[in-house]
Amino acid sequence: MQGPLLLPGLCFLLSLFGAVTQKTKTSCAKCPPNASCVNNTHCTCNHGYTSGSGQKLFTFPLETCNDINECKPPHSIYCGLNAACHNVEGSFYCRCVPGYRLRSRNEQFNNSNENTCQDTTSSETTQGRKELQKIVDEFESLLTNQTLWRTEGRQEISSTATTILWDVESKVLETALKAPEQKVLKIQNDSVAIETRVITDNCSEERRTFNLNVQMNSMDIRCNDIIQGDTQGPSAVAFISYSSLGNIINATFFEEMDKKDQVYLNSQVVSAAIGPKRNVSLSKSVTLTFQHVKMNLSTKKVFCVYWKSTGQGSQWSRDGCFLIHVNKSHTMCNCSHLSSFAVLMALTSQEEDPVLTIITYVGLSVSLLCLLLAALTFLLCKAIQNTSTSLHLQLSLCLFLGHLLFLVGIDRTEPKVLCSIIAGALHYLYLAAFTWMLLEGGHLFLTARNLTVVNYSSINRLMKWIMFPVGYGVPAVTVAISAASWPHLYGTADRCWLHLDQGFIWSFLGPVCAIFSVNLVLFISVFWILKRKLSSLNSEVSTIQNTRMLAFKATAQLFILGCTWCLGLLQVGPAAQVMAYLFTIINSLQGFFIFLVYCLLSQQVQKQYRKWFREIVKSKSESETYTLSSKMGPDSKPSEGDVFPGQAKRKY
Repeated sequence: MQGPLLLPGLCFLLSLFGAVTQKTKTSCAKCPPNASCVNNTHCTCNHGYTSGSGQKLFTFPLETCNDINECKPPHSIYCGLNAACHNVEGSFYCRCVPGYRLRSRNEQFNNSNENTCQDTTSSETTQGRKELQKIVDEFESLLTNQTLWRTEGRQEISSTATTILWDVESKVLETALKAPEQKVLKIQNDSVAIETRVITDNCSEERRTFNLNVQMNSMDIRCNDIIQGDTQGPSAVAFISYSSLGNIINATFFEEMDKKDQVYLNSQVVSAAIGPKRNVSLSKSVTLTFQHVKMNLSTKKVFCVYWKSTGQGSQWSRDGCFLIHVNKSHTMCNCSHLSSFAVLMALTSQEEDPVLTIITYVGLSVSLLCLLLAALTFLLCKAIQNTSTSLHLQLSLCLFLGHLLFLVGIDRTEPKVLCSIIAGALHYLYLAAFTWMLLEGGHLFLTARNLTVVNYSSINRLMKWIMFPVGYGVPAVTVAISAASWPHLYGTADRCWLHLDQGFIWSFLGPVCAIFSVNLVLFISVFWILKRKLSSLNSEVSTIQNTRMLAFKATAQLFILGCTWCLGLLQVGPAAQVMAYLFTIINSLQGFFIFLVYCLLSQQVQKQYRKWFREIVKSKSESETYTLSSKMGPDSKPSEGDVFPGQAKRKY
């Protein structure tokens, strides 16, 4: 029989089935570190830890329990005013900032409601802190004023931000210089952290360099640069960190912004200023250390930048700032002047393997030709036209259009609207292809179920009613909902495909995994039905000549439409490169194998091809005979040596 195209994803789901089976065998003896046993059947992470999958109870032996950072969103433990949160493995603690302490004189605490950090300095210091708190409150009111930031142009936003930064620095320095007896002032809340130092005498040897720390960011500055040669009065330095200002003056204000790079701001914005003279030039560079907002990200470029004012507004610039060191959690920079600073990073885009690119384009070109020939065969070959052939035809058309659009449009990232349309079209075409694979599996199951009654008419009527609404309607609804909800996630900086942010890729992977699951159940059911049916037949029937060919076709279909995506999911670890090559070679030649299995290896199609070939040869022969006769004229007779093509053929 000519079976329909078998189920995609079988190899992947069989491996997944094995992993799920293994889960049930997990015992408490195999609970991961930082986890405890529950009822001798499940594991749960200890307090202060969370599982990698997010599940409270689990049995998977490779699950991990990771430390919860209570000091970072979404937890963000609030330790109270003038206190800071510190994360440790499996827990956290709060500690008063310098100049404050608990009444109990304990160094650490956990509950901000029962513990308050009290001022340990004089009334002048208290007044200075109150003034700093007033400055912080004014800044927060400006930051949360939506009307202020709802301007149409980038220039207005950058100019407003520059004015606010300058005013905050000036007011902080003025407050510090009003109370020179208080050498150090510190204050922080959810949006701003401030530290000031005041120098009232010459720089001694032990105070040659000052270190200021706010919100895990630090600055080292020379004492001589703070006093600026003025020994007659006090001098002050201020170091300020803004937690959320980077959301407004973000990486889009980078003057060297490359549209192909995904540049983002990965630190808090910090400001450094000295007074009373507001000089920004320094005799020696300051050293700035930034804590990353997002940890453990692979980047290809890191930029130390400052907020540069120009006649056309302000923007991030690298002038005078240099990268010293970077790791997964921090970046260290040197800057030759004072201003507001930040760290910008460009995400690493996977470098293309030229060999894989050639294989992809050559393989897809071959597949396009084969899919076109297969579609023409399914349309023109009357002997094989049935419901199964209709399913093959629709699958071939979806793959043909998807591969064609992939070849011509996957790299057309500009204009952005066109790229989004291409990404949406690819989303639809490949979802439709998988949906037709699901219909193939359903038709296979219905055909096997009706073997005993030989009732194919009901199958054909059912499939004709549902296959087009399901094959093209369901993917259309899925893409329509995705496009209406997250239109900005169609198209990336490098490819016209689905964005990875917010799990948007699951609008494609979700339906595909569901189809894998359903097809696995149908495939197992079909094999069970056929096993029972064949066991009732005599040995002569079971040794038909087509057994090996049918087995080869089934294996080929399973290999092409299942293992290709399985190999795509296995591109991790040491074998990632090998899997990438196997996936690219097999998947790019998918159309070739469809044409091979359903056309070249089909006896009915072979017979039709031979018939078409004979007709073409006959037509060509008759055309040559007619042309030769026309040249000789109606009254001409051939000589003895003349042999017409038709005569030569009959003689042969």
